Amino acid sequence: MAKVLVIEDDASMATALKDGFEYEGYSVSVAKDGAAGLRLATEAPPDLIILDVMLPKMSGLDVCRQLRKDGSTVPIVMLTARGQEIDKVVGLKLGADDYVTKPFSPREVTARIKAILRRCSTGAAAAPDDSAPLVAGDITIDPRTREAEARGVPLTLTALEFDLLAFLARHPREVFTREQLLDHVWGFQVADSSTVTVHVRRLRQKLEADPGRPTHLKTVWGVGYRFEV
Repeated sequence: MAKVLVIEDDASMATALKDGFEYEGYSVSVAKDGAAGLRLATEAPPDLIILDVMLPKMSGLDVCRQLRKDGSTVPIVMLTARGQEIDKVVGLKLGADDYVTKPFSPREVTARIKAILRRCSTGAAAAPDDSAPLVAGDITIDPRTREAEARGVPLTLTALEFDLLAFLARHPREVFTREQLLDHVWGFQVADSSTVTVHVRRLRQKLEADPGRPTHLKTVWGVGYRFEV
């Protein structure tokens, strides 16, 4: 049974999310402020976190920042208010995997977490018969352990970062648009394809010897991205 942590100070929304997730068979914990949410996420790491941006005691952005600073790779889906575009961008840069804009349909949120949890458990980036370690130049990727190294140094990757790297590395020199990557890696489309742009930028920071002059994750201007060995 997957464990979901909901960090949301709006009692009615937290209850609706909790009821919906439990109906789908998930084990759900709820925290009503950022500090309590961070403590729960640290003491009993869940399989996925639903994290509101606007929280008392500690903002959702600060919670996300601290979790990633501490090395947590748990998938984080942030809840943002309509029009808070800066929160979406900042949240993704801090390490959030996805975001949902309020008001939202409970069915939409459930579909998102199902896709993310399914990908984390099975590895959407891997073909069913392709679980052997992948060596691409100075990068090694092991789908079985979901671990990766660059130049012999272990990488701390979120679930989405790992799947994005593994997918692109399996298709060297093939160019993918942002929309295609959303389909193949995320498993669903979001309204703003800049989600992919931010994840590529984050991955470069961890993967490349010089992120400003990447040798592996190349931008194909006006089209998308490709992986070079």
